[in-house]
Amino acid sequence: MSDRDSDGSLDLNQLRTFLAVHRAGSITAGARLVGLSQPTVTAQLQALEKRLEQRLFERLPRGVAPTAAAAELAARIAEPLDALNAVAGRNVAAEFAAQPPVRLAGPAEMLAVQVLPALAPLVAEGVRLTVTAGLSEDLLAGLRAGHHDIVVSTVRPRGRTVVAEALSDEEFVLVAAPAVAERIDLVQLRAEGPVVLSTVPLVSYAADLPILRRYWRHVFGIRLAGEAAVIVSDLRAVAAAVAAGAGISVLPRYLCAAQLDSGTLVTLLDPPDPPINTGFLVRRPGPGTRPHVDLVHAHLRAAARTW
Repeated sequence: MSDRDSDGSLDLNQLRTFLAVHRAGSITAGARLVGLSQPTVTAQLQALEKRLEQRLFERLPRGVAPTAAAAELAARIAEPLDALNAVAGRNVAAEFAAQPPVRLAGPAEMLAVQVLPALAPLVAEGVRLTVTAGLSEDLLAGLRAGHHDIVVSTVRPRGRTVVAEALSDEEFVLVAAPAVAERIDLVQLRAEGPVVLSTVPLVSYAADLPILRRYWRHVFGIRLAGEAAVIVSDLRAVAAAVAAGAGISVLPRYLCAAQLDSGTLVTLLDPPDPPINTGFLVRRPGPGTRPHVDLVHAHLRAAARTW
């Protein structure tokens, strides 16, 4: 990658603008940080991309997501530019970091496994997070009431008081520990359906077996009748109990991917059309969003492409 003009130099104003947009997560918010109009910021970014011969940002419906080239450039220039700005009497990084925490909410399992690991790099850039875990319907009500800035929801919100974007799809899998799977006739399971599982204990997230019932209805075409032997309201605990041999359950693949890779859990079926649930990224509509909220939103949109 060539990052220099014929005279060997780069435009400092373009670099300052780039760094502001990288930190803010949107062109609009970056423009506010550097005191320029949005068209001017866009023009500077385009000129810098042309000079570097690299795309720096992917444009999203809300904000921008940095490319790998942008992350590398930001790492190289952040410290010297911040030092230069401090000498000049204006510390853009300090202004950016002075914002209040982003109030993020979502299901505990998704937050722990996907969302917070994806957002960890933003903390080094001054982003602060206040995170709340809970049920999607409760969290959406809190968003409407102004208690949260962004909610990751496993249900599609209704009404026009919030704006929802599809974030990622989670596939559900029927799993067991290897020792439990060995006692199940998998050929008979594929041929005759869940009658083979009638004597195997069920481990569930809730007493009404919501995920298990959905799987039974979608894959087997029948209604699941029965009770769970173990009920625990944390899917990570469900996965741990199943891996220890307590019974079988249905889990999102992302949640048990490591255990499937290591062999501590195995799938009992591989249906051609597995149940899928879509997760949503939800926020309130309207102008005036803080740059850090925009940054978290854009970063999650980008990270979800690999989920």
